[in-house]
Amino acid sequence: MRTHRACRAVAIEKSPERAARIARNADALGVPALKVVTGPAPEALAGLPAPDAVFVGGGLTAPGLLAACWDALPVGGRLVANTVTLESEALLAEAHRRHGGELVRLAVATAVPVGGFTGWRQAMPVTQWSVTKRPVTKGSEEG
Repeated sequence: MRTHRACRAVAIEKSPERAARIARNADALGVPALKVVTGPAPEALAGLPAPDAVFVGGGLTAPGLLAACWDALPVGGRLVANTVTLESEALLAEAHRRHGGELVRLAVATAVPVGGFTGWRQAMPVTQWSVTKRPVTKGSEEG
């Protein structure tokens, strides 16, 4: 949205407090036109225009969420989903099996005091699935 004024984005957040924070951050970061929809996904997706890209940062275990995001994408659209839980990771592994893309685990550690020394404290690893939707071809599974 900062690269060109014609660019648009929609954020969906079920928590009213977090939705308000997203709007404040968008304003502070120079993208006040970000549309923030407050409500649970996938229900909050209803009536929105088809996206060029979808980012899912949480809530993957909500029934039908990943499928609704995938179905909303046109061919050539991009989906990126992050998770830290085993339950959501299993959903991403299955989606990767069906649709391809790239499955990556990211790990980060921060230096922290350990007595008079310094050691590494691991953050929870993040599993990320990223994929570009391909056309459905004869004999292939769903696009």
